[in-house]
Amino acid sequence: MTKPKSANGKTGLLLRLWNGNYCFRVYNRDNTFIDYDLLHSDLCVTIKDPDAFFYKDANGNSLDHSPTTLGIK
Repeated sequence: MTKPKSANGKTGLLLRLWNGNYCFRVYNRDNTFIDYDLLHSDLCVTIKDPDAFFYKDANGNSLDHSPTTLGIK
């Protein structure tokens, strides 16, 4: 194991993978990236994405793309 380094202030993407798991992807300046498994139990997240919208319907609450992106009128 390498020496741990703080992730505080790091920007990345929360991704849902093809197998249903999630990871936190951090891009390097050369466009390579590192995917980190999510083991943290109560990570504080701030959404900075104008295409992110909250929805509430009979199925419950969800976070998805904007109505425009999803083709919802």
